[in-house]
Amino acid sequence: MSFIEKFGQLDWDDISLAILSKTSVDVERALSKPKRDLEDFKALISPAAEPYLEQMAQASYALTRKRFGNTMSLYIPLYLSNLCANACSYCGFSMENRIRRRTLNQVEVEAEIEAIKKMKFDSVLLVTGEHETKVGMDYFREVLPVIKSQFNYLAMEVQPLEQHEYAELKTLGLDAVMVYQETYHPSTYAQHHLRGNKTNFEFRLETPDRLAKAGIDKIGIGALIGLDDWRTDCFYVAAHLNYLERTYWQTRYSISFPRLRPCAGGLQPKSIMSDKQLVQLICAFRLINPEVELSLSTRENEAFRDNVLPLGITSMSAASKTQPGGYAMQDVELEQFEISDDRSAASVENMIRKRGFDPVWRDWHSAYSG
Repeated sequence: MSFIEKFGQLDWDDISLAILSKTSVDVERALSKPKRDLEDFKALISPAAEPYLEQMAQASYALTRKRFGNTMSLYIPLYLSNLCANACSYCGFSMENRIRRRTLNQVEVEAEIEAIKKMKFDSVLLVTGEHETKVGMDYFREVLPVIKSQFNYLAMEVQPLEQHEYAELKTLGLDAVMVYQETYHPSTYAQHHLRGNKTNFEFRLETPDRLAKAGIDKIGIGALIGLDDWRTDCFYVAAHLNYLERTYWQTRYSISFPRLRPCAGGLQPKSIMSDKQLVQLICAFRLINPEVELSLSTRENEAFRDNVLPLGITSMSAASKTQPGGYAMQDVELEQFEISDDRSAASVENMIRKRGFDPVWRDWHSAYSG
């Protein structure tokens, strides 16, 4: 059993039409309910919901404070390699881009760790391009124990792996994995994934199932907003989350909201999402799921991140560098994508405190459990 079976029951065009057909009556019905379902989510992300954004924001704020208090978790990405064996139209690491490639050795990894620790982070997201031979399990076996010895919480965003490989990485200290489907529209997916293992749509779609079966503590999912219609893609994310929570109830989940950012190759979004619409989407996810963690990265600019912080977000990256060696080295490589919020970790911490929130450098769940 996997999400593939549920996915086969969903029709992209029918869902898109259903979302666009929602009315103010549907939105008001969704807002009045104490517990909402996927039909309500369609209404809350529809154009009909845009006039209700203030009401949605207030409800989202209240639900988030009730579940998460005034805490805001902070994490930082650590890019280990920009080697990649895939050709993807939207990514600066695509194998077709003529850039200098670098994979950090143990000495360089330790230098990055030292630089990150000085910024107070205790939760780190390891990121690589997808290259299973040169940056695969042998490399992960080498670097994970070194990194885990210095950080309380360790997440990864790398190529999809097999269930037994995730189980092994868990023994080496892996706590969470982020794996984004990019788009849930198969033909659009094929247009943007031209070569390499990432062309396998179904293997990627089943990755969260393998992660949950391997006992990984937290799984992050999402769509790359802009590859196709954002409303329909994000409904699929909600449906995927709904399936995962019902099937693997012991696992925690997080949702991210990456909008396409400029990179080498210059792909323009097919579907433009405004700032107001992103706020609408964040609130819609909170209204259908008071428990899920919602994360916002430095892809977004500082003004937007500051203003949306109270409305449902529970974790943020800060001081991010999206190239290997970005924290400790001067001679760094091409970024995976451009950063919009380039403030220091201390500046983001101060902003969070000024807004009445408590920055949390250590994953709250891990800290609570010992």
